[in-house]
Amino acid sequence: MHAVSRQRGVSLIEVLMAVLIFSIGLIGLAGLMVMATRSNHSAYQRTQVTFLAGTMADRMGANPVGVWSGFYNSTGYPVAASTASNNDCSSGCTPQALAAADQRAWSRQLSTFLPNVSAVISCNNGPAGYTPAGWTMGTPASGATAAVPADPGQVGMRPPYGGVCNMRIAWDEQQSGTGPQQQTGVAQQTFSWTFQP
Repeated sequence: MHAVSRQRGVSLIEVLMAVLIFSIGLIGLAGLMVMATRSNHSAYQRTQVTFLAGTMADRMGANPVGVWSGFYNSTGYPVAASTASNNDCSSGCTPQALAAADQRAWSRQLSTFLPNVSAVISCNNGPAGYTPAGWTMGTPASGATAAVPADPGQVGMRPPYGGVCNMRIAWDEQQSGTGPQQQTGVAQQTFSWTFQP
């Protein structure tokens, strides 16, 4: 007589179900990692925008005559290399040449750190009729009416800037596909800032 053997251990179906559930968990974990990477990159780009805006504001603060004269105003950032002068101002330069060098350097930074970037800077000279002490409104070489020193020896002096500047930077950002609409793809983001250099 043969004794009936009792089956022990795990059946094949139970093993397959465990592997399936484990695989679904791994796929979910991979999806979370992808979302975290996209969110991290988005935060990186927004940090770069804030840093780049502060960099240009500092450059403008170091050249108040250039700001008064409107040399930083542009709707076409990043500027093309051919439109900005090639003077690096290492041996000194005029406020206009310094502004052009600042525009060129900032444009390189914008193009390096942000995808499909565009920027606008516009400054107004404050209340109508406001002119820094010792300065007059004249027409510098740029052809625009701007604050110029009454005495040419005052070019190196820093008049207080009485106006405000508006900066707007737009760039493309990858969407992570979260939220009720689950949108993915590229969306344009905008950073706007009003400041006094």
